[in-house]
Amino acid sequence: MNILSGLAESIGNTPLIRIDSLSAETGCEILGKAEFMNPGGSVKDRAALWMVRDAERSGALQPGGTVVEGTAGNTGIGLVHVCNSRGYNTVIYMPDNQSDEKVNILRTLGAEVRVVPTVPYADDNNFQKQAGRYAETLDNAVWANQFDNVANRQAHMESTGPEIWAQTDGKLDAFTCAVGTGGTLAGVSRYLKTQSEDVQIWLTDPHGSALYNWVTTGEATMTPGPSITEGIGNSRITDNLADTVIDDAVQITDQAMVDMVYRMLEEDGWFFGSSTGINLCGAVEIARRLGPGHTIATILCDDGSKYMSRLFNPEFLSEKGLIRHSQS
Repeated sequence: MNILSGLAESIGNTPLIRIDSLSAETGCEILGKAEFMNPGGSVKDRAALWMVRDAERSGALQPGGTVVEGTAGNTGIGLVHVCNSRGYNTVIYMPDNQSDEKVNILRTLGAEVRVVPTVPYADDNNFQKQAGRYAETLDNAVWANQFDNVANRQAHMESTGPEIWAQTDGKLDAFTCAVGTGGTLAGVSRYLKTQSEDVQIWLTDPHGSALYNWVTTGEATMTPGPSITEGIGNSRITDNLADTVIDDAVQITDQAMVDMVYRMLEEDGWFFGSSTGINLCGAVEIARRLGPGHTIATILCDDGSKYMSRLFNPEFLSEKGLIRHSQS
């Protein structure tokens, strides 16, 4: 009998799926890691589990304790699932530029959610800094600190990277994904580079972020934005991302992302969120640069259900100067 024990064992070991239309178009194998199949519905379940386990092992988190985090949504959702399964409370700080769906999911799961004004990281009222300060006021509490807690990238060194390598039988030319905390790209890069230096690691970035310039010029200067994507892009280099081997970067417009998300829905049947749209655009651009015959993997971060009021709302898109182009 092949039976998983509880929520923790159900995180990870997601399928690697060939995206048929993009593979046919590029002449490359475009493969997506189906992270929407994790119990919390996103790639962030992995980081959530590893960060909680790390806090338990260090003794910082004791039975009945509280985990506090600042998050755009998915890490918070992953944390609440993990914490519920292990008997912890959760307090989540979120910036007010995220979808209502994420806030509602978190509250339904039982988290205390504090939505705060969106301000830059340099501001003391940034949602992450508020979470850190609040955790210090509580007994038996930890701040998960996903951006600079390297247990985040360790999750992907120990799970995502090895899974991708095994699923491709080591026949992989490039891996790419967008970066928020940096954990996924950093962890996967660290593992894949130990298996083969020839595997190229590409960062895919939305506009309104400093990471494309950081990779291509060495200077973390912001590009014009903002982007409607949620939870990706950054103005600084996190501890998770620092010292990561990244071979190159591509930058994707919001309109290209919107076109990709609706193309996947109409042509391939996939219902993806905005980060996945950015990732798939990046994979296609890398395929074009490398030429036919290559295998490129990326992350299918989550599905589209948390973005109904934004990405899948024609009025919202129109307000942002974006258009849904039908594939039919």
